Amino acid sequence: MKKFFKWLNDSSYTKPLSPACKRCSDGSKMVVLITGLCPANCFYCPLSKEKLGKDRIFADEWELKDENDTEKLILEAQYIKATGAGITGGDPLAVWKRTKKYIQILKDHFGTDFHIHLYTSGIKNSDRIEDIVSAGLDEIRFHPMPKNWKNMNDIAIKDSVNLDVDVAIEIPAIPDMEDDMFKLITWADQIGVKWINLNELEFSETNAEKLIEKGFTVKDDLSSAVKGSQETAYNAIKRASEQELDVGVHYCSSSFKDGIQLRNRIMRRAKSIAKEYEIITEDGTILKGIITSKTSLDQIKKILVENFKINDKQIFINRTKNRIELPINVLEKIVIDLKKQGCECFIVEEYPTADQLEVERIVLPQ
Repeated sequence: MKKFFKWLNDSSYTKPLSPACKRCSDGSKMVVLITGLCPANCFYCPLSKEKLGKDRIFADEWELKDENDTEKLILEAQYIKATGAGITGGDPLAVWKRTKKYIQILKDHFGTDFHIHLYTSGIKNSDRIEDIVSAGLDEIRFHPMPKNWKNMNDIAIKDSVNLDVDVAIEIPAIPDMEDDMFKLITWADQIGVKWINLNELEFSETNAEKLIEKGFTVKDDLSSAVKGSQETAYNAIKRASEQELDVGVHYCSSSFKDGIQLRNRIMRRAKSIAKEYEIITEDGTILKGIITSKTSLDQIKKILVENFKINDKQIFINRTKNRIELPINVLEKIVIDLKKQGCECFIVEEYPTADQLEVERIVLPQ
């Protein structure tokens, strides 16, 4: 029996494990959504309404204005100290020229050791896979449709095995489809696929209605994961282990993606971009004090410097969000006086991501 290993946050695998998964676990893989366009119509697709079916580009949470806006692509990789990138969609093959261009840009800038993998259904432009591989792609992950799992004969996957690229398959662990999944795993082993990723199936704003129609429910009150998905994946890995298949099988839990992969990535970014007055929490979010007012921001800053003798370097005018930012401990000392001058004061907690998603806002004084 081939040994299987328990990993982080309920994830587990049999060897070999993709280098991409190892780098994702430490948060050093930048996620490049190359487009929201996709020829497939998977009922479980979790992509958001803002991205699904739209030709938009994101480097992590940072939207690029167009495909030539590659400065942000490089800068985001630098912010998280990326050792690689995962190119996803939609389907990257739907915009294969752009995908090839981005691989070349990243490889030219960060070197050949910068590990790049991409996801594709292989439905459209599969004849361009060799072109993309020639740009320096390290790993290609195919996403075959569930209806084909039990009787696979995918020419694109078979042909890719003969190219200079690691070939993988990534699918959701769908409850009640364990036998079909295992037939897919066996087929992949026979043709020389290196590894298979089984993702925990999750509810999202775009797939919830279809998942409910199929009778799926959440596994508990604290999770968006589908009940039975994890058990299905565990059973598939156990069967692969018992048959000592050469192909590596990895189960990626939803808590791994959120609690390990995402958390570590935002922590890396926080350490790169946090200003002197900002506090980084153990979750990688950022705490700071903010002041809002109908008075001009420049006038408020002048008051802070002249009336309260606050060091100019501790004050930042955020014109995008129309507010003054400063250390929490400094704000707490002067908040009463500021309130008298018509200012509103808060402690905010935000993600260090490009969108600066706000987690919590506490009114001062408490």
